[in-house]
Order: sequence, then structure tokens, then C-alpha cells
Amino acid sequence: MPESAASARLDLVRHWVAVVLWGPPPIVLLASGLVDVAPVTRGTIWALTLLWAGAACITNACRSGRLHCYMTGPFFLLLGAASLLHGFGILPLGIHGWHWIGAVFALGTPALIVVPERLWGRYSNGSQEHCC
Repeated sequence: MPESAASARLDLVRHWVAVVLWGPPPIVLLASGLVDVAPVTRGTIWALTLLWAGAACITNACRSGRLHCYMTGPFFLLLGAASLLHGFGILPLGIHGWHWIGAVFALGTPALIVVPERLWGRYSNGSQEHCC
């Protein structure tokens, strides 16, 4: 699918602001995963961090129609919800729950970025209005 110049211009992933939007979440997740903090604290940190990343993706999907952002946005929000629920003991994932959530993040993120865009292109089809 050919790239739209308008979509590319609006795509936050292609600008320096991407470092600010998507750089901190993996760093914060890793750092907070390596220190000994209460599950509620870790769950809250991870939920807020993943909310940040998910909101950035959804915003970018709406701005530019970037295909992978339509998938990673909800993915991050679901992982954030799982983190919060696990941290508060509502979602029992066992003693390795944080490892499971971290592994899903570490493996799912690159897969959701690369695979859809390899199969269907960088931007979604349709008009310039990408969101409802």
C-alpha cells in the first residue's frame, strides 16, 4: 500500500517526539521490574506506564492511521489493566505473574509492530479521518 504524504507527516513515530512518547515505558517497566516494590506499587506503575504508551499509540492511530498503532494501543491498555489487577491481587497470575506480563509485553510489542505492517502496509486505508 503506498504511503500517504499526509499520513507520514502526521505520524508521531517518524518524529523525534517518538522518543518522549514511547521511550520511557519500556525503561520504567524494566526498572520497576528489577527493584523490590510492593505488588500494588508495581501494578500501579506498570498500569500508568502502559496507559501512557497505549494513549500515545491510539493518538497516533487517530492522527496518521499508522496501522500498528491500532493494535498496540489496545494491547498496551489491556496489559496495563492486567498489571493493575494482578498488583491488587484480583487477577492471580501466580508467583511469576510479573514475568508473564513482561514477557507478553516484550514479545507482543515487536510482533504487533512488525507483522501487520509487513502484511498490510504502514498506514490504514481510508480517508484522512482515521478515528470516529
